[in-house]
Amino acid sequence: VQLQALGGGLVQAGGSLRLSCAASGRSIRGYAVGWFRQALGKERELVAGISRSPGTTYYADSVKGRFTISRDNAKNTVYLQMDSLKPEDTAVYYCAADRTIVTMLRYHTGLYDMDYWGKGTLVTVSS
Repeated sequence: VQLQALGGGLVQAGGSLRLSCAASGRSIRGYAVGWFRQALGKERELVAGISRSPGTTYYADSVKGRFTISRDNAKNTVYLQMDSLKPEDTAVYYCAADRTIVTMLRYHTGLYDMDYWGKGTLVTVSS
């Protein structure tokens, strides 16, 4: 599966952006997909994840209530709607896919890695 993250850019605090993770080469239907981010000087962290259909979701505490992850299997795409953006949301955002949502939930241990990664897209939130 090839993944491409799109939709990053510069936005003012309080604004919104929608990121898209477009998959090709194989249907994304059989994969859980996560959005990760890496800020300058920090480790990559899981922001939001969605399981294979019907789509159980997970959100980091820092984005709960502000970000929404969704998937459109017909379009082979996973989205991350980001509202009420804050300067601390500034980071490179990556999407990644794996057969199970468990992998992304354990990613922070350093013992697990996602099967497929896309190149990142930069999100900059100005104050």
